[in-house]
Amino acid sequence: MRLRYDAEVDAAYLSLVDRDLRPGEAVRQSDVVSVPGGEGSVVLDVGADGRLLGVEVLGARAVLPPELLPPA
Repeated sequence: MRLRYDAEVDAAYLSLVDRDLRPGEAVRQSDVVSVPGGEGSVVLDVGADGRLLGVEVLGARAVLPPELLPPA
């Protein structure tokens, strides 16, 4: 697993596979959690075989513990 963070768009991605996803590999996305106030959300990426490939966190600073993200 690895966590990547893009401060420019305040988005984090927790990859559950040991490589970058190939285009089209995540065939389904499920918006599972919206943070109260609309400040962020969590999206699951699922492959064709039903396996969870990764977790995208939008509005990461509002959703994730600060110690997981690099200092601002």
